[in-house]
Amino acid sequence: MDLKTNTIAGWVLGAAGAALGLSIVGGMIFHEERPEKMGYAIEGVEAEGAGGGAAEVPIASLLPTADAAKGAEVFKKCAACHTINQGGANGIGPNLYATLGEGIAQGKAGFAFSDALKAVGGKWDWDKMNAWLTSPRKFAPGTKMTFAGLSNPQDRANVILYLNQQGSNLPLPAAPAAKAEPAAGEAPANAADAAVNKVEADPRADTGSIANTGTPAKGAPSVDPQAAIEGAKAPR
Repeated sequence: MDLKTNTIAGWVLGAAGAALGLSIVGGMIFHEERPEKMGYAIEGVEAEGAGGGAAEVPIASLLPTADAAKGAEVFKKCAACHTINQGGANGIGPNLYATLGEGIAQGKAGFAFSDALKAVGGKWDWDKMNAWLTSPRKFAPGTKMTFAGLSNPQDRANVILYLNQQGSNLPLPAAPAAKAEPAAGEAPANAADAAVNKVEADPRADTGSIANTGTPAKGAPSVDPQAAIEGAKAPR
C-alpha cells in the first residue's frame, strides 16, 4: 500500500515539474512584447517615441494667449511632489516659489538636486523651463524626476505663466517675428524672375540674360529669344 502511494505521489510531482518546465519554456518562446501603441493612457506616463513628430511650437508664441488660471489647474499634477507658496517646504521635489530666473539646481535650501540637473547650468528661462516640462529625462538625462512631462504645448505655456506669477514675474519674451510674405506687386526676389516678368509684360522688351535653355520639339530649329527679337527689328 505504501509503495503504491509513493508511486502515485512520484507521478504527481513529476507531472507538476513537467508542467512548470513547459510554462517557463512557453513564456520564453511566446513572450509578449509591449504593444506599439498602448491600449489606454496612464496619466503622467509618456508613450514610447512621444515627442518625435511635428516641429515644436516656440513657447514665446504661446505665452501671449496663455492662461495662468488654467496653469494652476495643470500644476495640480505637480502638487504631489512640489509646493509653490513662498517659504513652502521641499517635498519629493523642491519648493518652486520664484523659480523662473533662478539658477538651475540652485537656490532651494536643503534640497539635494541630482548631478544630472546640476550639470545643465544656466538659469531657468522660458525656453529651458519649456524643454524641462516637455521631457525632464531628455532635458537632463539621469535626473531624479520621474514625471514623464507635459505633451500639450498650451498646457506647458499655461503652467509656466502660472509659475512665473508665483514670485518670479519675469517679462514675457518677444513673440517670434512673422515670416514676411511678398506683397502684391512687389518686385521679384531675384534678377531672373524680374527678367521673365518683364518679357511677359512686354514681349518686345530686352530679355537680358535669359538663355535659350528649353528643349526644342523634334525637328524644330532652336531659336534664341534675343536673336528672334533682334531679327524682328531688322529692316526687311
